[in-house]
Amino acid sequence: MNEAWRQLGTPRTGGILLIADHASNYVPDDIDLGIDPALLTNHIAIDIGVAEVAASLVENDAVDAAILGGVSRLVADCNREEESPGVLPIASDGHAVPGNALDEAGREARLGRFFRPYHAHIAATTTAHRPAMILSLHSFTPVLAAHPDQARPWHVGVLYNDDDRLAAAAIAALKAEGMIVGDQLPYSGKLLNATMNRHAESNGIPYVGIEMRQDLVGDAAGQALFAARLARMCQKVALNIAG
Repeated sequence: MNEAWRQLGTPRTGGILLIADHASNYVPDDIDLGIDPALLTNHIAIDIGVAEVAASLVENDAVDAAILGGVSRLVADCNREEESPGVLPIASDGHAVPGNALDEAGREARLGRFFRPYHAHIAATTTAHRPAMILSLHSFTPVLAAHPDQARPWHVGVLYNDDDRLAAAAIAALKAEGMIVGDQLPYSGKLLNATMNRHAESNGIPYVGIEMRQDLVGDAAGQALFAARLARMCQKVALNIAG
């Protein structure tokens, strides 16, 4: 473990690996983002509920291991291409992040400290213990402050890019839980899929991206319920792989 990532459980060849890019709101003491500290509990800083659901899935052996991003997505957004401006966002959902207006040396230092070690650890893990499936776990806000007229009614979204081998089974399993499922919603995996493109699609590893609605995983009861639902989904999807 280092400041760029945190790992739960033990990766297993042929098992299920969970990856959560935005599971932390940690900002190191030597980094000043120039924002109101209250924003660190907001969706712009962290995927609410993801760390707790991931921990539950590992503890209950629904997945073998989880790799969680170690810092806030405002420090480094690891679900972006390295060259993307959004990797060090200067604004998010209407909030300026002045501490990310870095020169080239500052940008390079930030990426070298957080972004690259995070992805290097995932690459090393999937090489040493190639999983049968990767579960990419995120959460989304019901309403963006910048677009209050655009409500997001889905309970959960399923995202994927070119590799859709697991998508149909995941969607069916989540619908069977009585949830409203967004297929490529609230946004498309064709557009926001950098980590899975890099570590799953490029290596031929089956995966599914899951986006939980944050108001449904904002407390312990909701997190436990969602973890149970995702555990059952993983069982069904794993059978689909085996079949």
